[in-house]
Amino acid sequence: MRTPMAQTSSNNGGINQVLVEGTGNVRTFILNRSKQLNALSFQMISRLMELFYASEEDSNVKMIILKGRGRAFCAGGDLSLVFSHQSNWKIGANYFQKQYTLNYVMATYSKPQVSILNGIVMGGGAGVSIHGRFRVATEKSVFAMPETALGLFPDVGASNYLSRLPGFFGEYAGLTGSRLDGAEMLACGLATHFVSSDKLPPLEQALVKVNTSDPDAISAIISRFSLIPKLKDESPYHKMKIINRCFSRRTIEEIISTLESEALDTKGDWISSTIQSLKKSSPISLKISLRSIREGRLQDVGNCLVHEYRMVCHVLRAEFSKDLFEGCRAILVDKDKNPKWEPSRLELISDDYVDRYFSKIDDENWEDLKLPPRSNLPPYAIAKL
Repeated sequence: MRTPMAQTSSNNGGINQVLVEGTGNVRTFILNRSKQLNALSFQMISRLMELFYASEEDSNVKMIILKGRGRAFCAGGDLSLVFSHQSNWKIGANYFQKQYTLNYVMATYSKPQVSILNGIVMGGGAGVSIHGRFRVATEKSVFAMPETALGLFPDVGASNYLSRLPGFFGEYAGLTGSRLDGAEMLACGLATHFVSSDKLPPLEQALVKVNTSDPDAISAIISRFSLIPKLKDESPYHKMKIINRCFSRRTIEEIISTLESEALDTKGDWISSTIQSLKKSSPISLKISLRSIREGRLQDVGNCLVHEYRMVCHVLRAEFSKDLFEGCRAILVDKDKNPKWEPSRLELISDDYVDRYFSKIDDENWEDLKLPPRSNLPPYAIAKL
């Protein structure tokens, strides 16, 4: 039987945002903002950081389980904080600095993390799970990195893990914000296992009895409850040849042009909806996202987070474009779904314009992301397939 060890994080309306359960050598952390689809508040990120550090130093703890309460694992970062502090970009920068540091701690963690992805996994939710050793998807899983539709870019280390998906599937998922189900997550490597949701209770009962940090032993336990699901006939994963032909192109313009050429010879709605997704997204977001993923192929997770932090600080400063705040207004606040992007067209954005997002911030009080020293090199990065 589980005994709550603690139920503390900063309160939000009297609700503990992170619940903690402990059984034997296993600690279970539960994201507990179900009404907000467990969107990561600053308090949640800070509390998770405390818990991960404390558990790493506790020799009795052999494994971490992370899951969400309700119908979402975690729908992303809480952008309401960023939107409400547009006049002070450093408040948002502090939020992302804390979030990216947590991502790095997870990526370099010395003990296995098992994330139960039973529901929505988007944006920041991917950041607190994909970097861990085990990611368990179910038939209820919905993964997406929808940032380009919001005027942002796939961050939280996404330039590292998306760039390591098979072929150019990471460019496809990151640029279009395409929603992937649990079977697709398993097929491309975002998930390590697939377990039917009705098997999660016995799986967790088996996991909390673990007295080892041996990944092979833990994988064997999860595998007892796992299955290989069938991909849907219309899954984009079946379109890998087209995705590789189109999303391997050097520029966004060339990607769209190649997709339009493919559409002339290919039946079905998939290509047209893919083209529409790209054309509705922020042009500057598309350009910096493609560059970020391409650079991520050649960088470890720490360097990816450093370059993403530079990018997000430029986005928050809104010196070159205010698309993040316009995207939040149109999608999250007014919900008219009609953002007015600026620059409005891809051809207005030069390579030099994109370069600015990867440069250091011209502010004497700003500094690059300073990641904590870690003895563990990232042992659980998604391998290049």
